[in-house]
This record gives sequence, C-alpha cells and structure tokens, in this order.
Amino acid sequence: MADTATQVPETGKPVNSAPTGTGVGPGRAPARRARWLKPLVIILILVAVVVASLLLYRHFAQYESTDDAEIDGYIYPVSSRVSGYVTRVTVDDNQYVEAGTVLVQLDPEDYHVAVANAQATLADDQASEDALKTTVPLTSINTSSLLSSAQAEVDDAQAGLASAQRQFDAAQAAVLQAEANDLKAQDDVSRYKPLAEKDEIPQQRYTQAVDSQKATAAAVQAARASAAAAEETVSQARARVDQAQAQLQYAQTRPQQISVQNSRAQAAAAETQKAGAILHQAQLNLQYTTIVAPVSGIVGQRSVQPGQNVSPGQQLMTIVPLDSQNIWVTADFKETQLTYMRPGQPVKISVDTYGRTYNGHVLNIAGATGARFSLLPPENATGNYVKVVQRIPVKIVFEKGQDPQHLLRPGMSVEPEVKVQ
Repeated sequence: MADTATQVPETGKPVNSAPTGTGVGPGRAPARRARWLKPLVIILILVAVVVASLLLYRHFAQYESTDDAEIDGYIYPVSSRVSGYVTRVTVDDNQYVEAGTVLVQLDPEDYHVAVANAQATLADDQASEDALKTTVPLTSINTSSLLSSAQAEVDDAQAGLASAQRQFDAAQAAVLQAEANDLKAQDDVSRYKPLAEKDEIPQQRYTQAVDSQKATAAAVQAARASAAAAEETVSQARARVDQAQAQLQYAQTRPQQISVQNSRAQAAAAETQKAGAILHQAQLNLQYTTIVAPVSGIVGQRSVQPGQNVSPGQQLMTIVPLDSQNIWVTADFKETQLTYMRPGQPVKISVDTYGRTYNGHVLNIAGATGARFSLLPPENATGNYVKVVQRIPVKIVFEKGQDPQHLLRPGMSVEPEVKVQ
C-alpha cells in the first residue's frame, strides 16, 4: 500500500496528501454530520409543531367562550304605596343600605285621622251587632213560650166550646121535655074542664090540672130561657176559640220574625267585619307612610325630594343588590357553540374590570335566540333571506362565596369559558 503521508521540508510534519474526492481524512466527518443533522432538526420541529397543534386543538375543543357577555342582576324599584307629602329622605345615590332601612318618610297625620275614624266606626258596628245578637235568643225563648201558651188557650177554648155545646144540647132537651109536660097538662085541663062543668069530677081535681098546666107552661119558659143562655154560652165559647186560634197563628209567625232578626244580626256582623277591614287598611296605609328598603344594596336613580307630593306607584329610587345570588352572567353564545353545552357545566368567568377569574356554572339556556326577544323580531319570509349565525343567551351563575367583597356590578363586561367536554 502506498504511503500517503509526505514529509514537508520546512516543518518536518506529515501532511494529508490524499485526493479531495476520496472522503478520507479528519475534515470530512463534520461535514457529513452537518448534512444529515439539519433535516433531522427540521423533522423534529415539524413533529413538535404537529403535536403541539394537536394538544392545543384538543384543549380548546373542550371549551367554548365568547366576549359578548355581561353581568346581569335584579334592580329593585322603590315606589310609594300611598299618596302623601314627603317630610324626610334619609339616603342618597350610590349609598349602601341594609334591608329594612328607612328611605323616605311621608306625613302620617291624615292616616292617623283615618285610623281613628275607622276605629270609631268599628266600635259602633260592634255595639249594634252585640245588641242584635242578644235580642235573637231572647226572642227565641219568648216565641217558644208564646207558642205553648197560645196552643194551650186554643185547647182550653175548644174544651169550653165542647162543654157549652153539651150544656146547650141538655137545655134543648129540657125545653122539649117541658113542652111535652105542658102539652100533657093542657090536655088534662081540656079534658077535665067539661067534666068539671057537669060535676062528673071534683072541682078540685080540675083546679089542680089548671095549676099544673100553669106550672108546666112556666117550666117551658124557664127551659127556653136556659136553652137561650146555653146557646149564648156556645157563641162565646166559639169566639174564644177563634181568638185563641188567631193568637196561635200570630205565635206561629214568631219563628219567621226570629229569622228576620237573625238576618239583621248577620248583617250587623258583616258590617262589623267590613269596618274591621277598613280599620286594617287604614293601619296598613299608616305603615306605608314609612318607606323602607326591600333588600340590601346600592341606592340609585333617586328622584324624590323633601317637600314633594308623591302618588301611589310613583318610583322614588332603585336598589341594586350586590349579593352573588342576585347577580349572574348573560352570555350570548353562537348557536354553533351550543352543540355540547349543557346546564351544570363548569365555567371560568374573566371580569375585565378587575382582571381576575371567577368560578361558576351554566344554569340554563334561553328558550329562543336573542333576536326573537327583541322589540322587532326579524322576518325571514321576505325573499331577501341571508343566513346569519344566531346567538342564544346562556345564564351562568357564580359559585357561592366568589364575591365576598361585593365588587361585581350589573353591566360589567366579562368573558366566560365553558368546559363542554
């Protein structure tokens, strides 16, 4: 094998005298490594980019977010329930008040007078009701006694009539008997008279017959008088029966009178209840002259001033509660973002004002798009339809204890991020 190294006369050191195209020698190795290392780095970078893209896609595919969102909350209007003259206003705009704090005081004097008048009316109606309630049982007792007495009088009168009728019948029988005796005595006189004139019988016997006929004639008169008296007694007994029956009929109408009095008592009781209701309303109106805060929160839109006359229903101010249970997020997501969104999914809520994130969850999804709830919903049946991605409101609530300092305010812009997968 030929010696490839030569001796350099100046230095005396061997040099590589091999040809350039052979690739032999120490200077060729780095060049070869450089040629295959560069494509490897590029391939590794591409793989890393693809893996990172896949990871990012997988991460962001689990979340849906929007910047069309804001904090919503209840705003309580404070209005007057009665008319009146404002004597005092105790709060101002942007002031925090607790529930039950006196906000506005109306002049209560007119309502004090109304309460006193209602109390007097109630006392008068109560007295009338008590009097009628007392009369009803007394009338019931008297009616029962009167009915019993009237029935007894009718029975007694009818018994008297029956007795008088029997006496009248006996008197008539006595008249008949007396008349029969008188006829017999008259026959005896007629028969004895010619015999006495011829002296066929003793004169004394004739005289006795004449006397006997006079006695029987007197007996007839007495029997007739007794019969007439008995007939008068019957008439009187019948009159007593008629009177007793009339009294009984009157007594029988007493229950109807009791019913009338009972109705009057019920009407008086109703009047008492009515007066009580009027008194209660007057007392309520007196309480309404003191207007208090319905909830705890911040006062806003105060429009009432001392010396002003207010009317029922007139809004005086508003109160914005700051409790986390009274505020929420309304996020208008695109309809294409709601494919996997469900109530209960966790949400990260980024608040622009403070640059911090709060925790929450999806409470519910609106029943229609926001356009459907607008004042003038779009009408797509015009022939000029252009498809537009619609937005649907989603209600997101904060978790408990997320805002202990009550920093969140309705209207603040937020960006919710919902984990849908």
